[in-house]
Amino acid sequence: MANAIEVRNVNKRFVLRHTRSMKEAFVWLAKGRKGDLSERFDALKDISINIEQGETVALLGLNGSGKSTLLKHISGVMRPDSGTVGTRGRVAGLIEVGAGFHHDLSGRDNVYLNGAILGMTEEEINEKFDSIVEFSEIGQFIDTEVKFYSSGMYLRLAFSVAVHTDPEVFLVDEILAVGDEPFQKKCIDKIKELAGEGKTLVVVSHDLDLVSRICERGVLLEHGQIVMDGPVGDVVARLRGQ
Repeated sequence: MANAIEVRNVNKRFVLRHTRSMKEAFVWLAKGRKGDLSERFDALKDISINIEQGETVALLGLNGSGKSTLLKHISGVMRPDSGTVGTRGRVAGLIEVGAGFHHDLSGRDNVYLNGAILGMTEEEINEKFDSIVEFSEIGQFIDTEVKFYSSGMYLRLAFSVAVHTDPEVFLVDEILAVGDEPFQKKCIDKIKELAGEGKTLVVVSHDLDLVSRICERGVLLEHGQIVMDGPVGDVVARLRGQ
C-alpha cells in the first residue's frame, strides 16, 4: 500500500530565550556580549517515519517529547530545519483551534474562509454548508462574529469544517479535551467513521484510553526521538509503566 505520510530525517531546533537577572545581563554586556543568553532546544532529532494510507496512528509521549511538533510538520504548519516531509492527498485536521479563523468575521464567513484554506472549492462548501452548521450545533449564531463565541463553539465549528473537507489524511492534536462530553463523543464517532472509510488518521492525545480505542499503531517519542513504534496497546503499556 502507498504511503500517505513520509517523514525523512527531520530535525527541528528552537531557540529558548531566558530572562536573566539584571546582574547577569550587565555582566554579559560588560564582557562585550560574549556568550549567549539563549538556549537551544532540539524538538525533533533525525525523525523518520512512514504512515500508510488507511493507518490510524497515535503519537504518544510526555510533555515536551516532540509529538505536537511532529504533527505540525506533517500538517505543514512548521517547516523542518533539515529533512523532508511528504503527504499524499488532502490533509485537514485540528492542530490549533480555529488556526484559520478570523475573529472579526461571522461563523458563516469563517466556514468559507477555513474551507478554502483546507482546499475546498466554493461549490463544495455551498453543498456541505448546512451539514457543517448542523454538525457544529452553532444554530442561530452562525451569523455572529466568532470573537463572541465561547471556546466550545469555536471548537465545534472548526472541527465540523475540518471533517467535512473529506480529507485523505486527518490530523488531531489534543483537541478533544475541549468542549462538552456529548460533543466529544460526537467527534470521536466521526473520527471512527473516517477511519472506517479508510482515511489516514494521526492523533496526539494524553487520553490513552481514547487513543487505544481509535488507533491501531502507536509511536512513542522521548526528547524528540522515536523510541518505540508498534501496536498501540504495547506502546500505551510502556508509557503507563514510565
